[in-house]
Amino acid sequence: MGKRILLIQGHPAPDSFCQALASRYASAARSAGHELRELTLARLAFDPLLHQGYRGEQPLEADLLAAQAEILWAEHLVFVYPIWWGSVPALLKGFLDRVLLPGFAFRYHKGKAFPEGLLKGRSADLLVSMDTPPWYFRWFYRQPGIWQMKITTLEFCGIRPVRVLRCGPLIGSTPVRRERWLVKAEALARRL
Repeated sequence: MGKRILLIQGHPAPDSFCQALASRYASAARSAGHELRELTLARLAFDPLLHQGYRGEQPLEADLLAAQAEILWAEHLVFVYPIWWGSVPALLKGFLDRVLLPGFAFRYHKGKAFPEGLLKGRSADLLVSMDTPPWYFRWFYRQPGIWQMKITTLEFCGIRPVRVLRCGPLIGSTPVRRERWLVKAEALARRL
């Protein structure tokens, strides 16, 4: 029995290596019998700024309401994004700020320090490209753009396990090396 997968492509450029990773993952997932839907954030119409923080009400645009429905539909989420300045691109961060809202993704309870994750029962994959060597990003920079997504965002909302494919350094990589990362993305999709 296949899983319901939502793939969220967070790179703003349509011709990026992230798009190649997303395409290969999607193809392999479909071939393995999974139902897959895709969201390309660069094609969505929404304001990425949470203007009043979480203090005020900011109505969600139609594309964000649809994205929330897709997240609820999915059993497995896949985020494909590059590491820029140690973190996720602004487009992806804005999407997360606007979509993963209190009452939808998590809920605080009186007297408890930590919230309840409302997206339990889902798992995730992170397909991450970077120009920094992954070992350096992990041990010297402490991989903030991965911890942010894995622990302080997805696991905070109840999503686990979260697997990570690190692709880098992308800059100066050969076609053979890039193909190896694409094959790893396919393998990740088949192992669901």
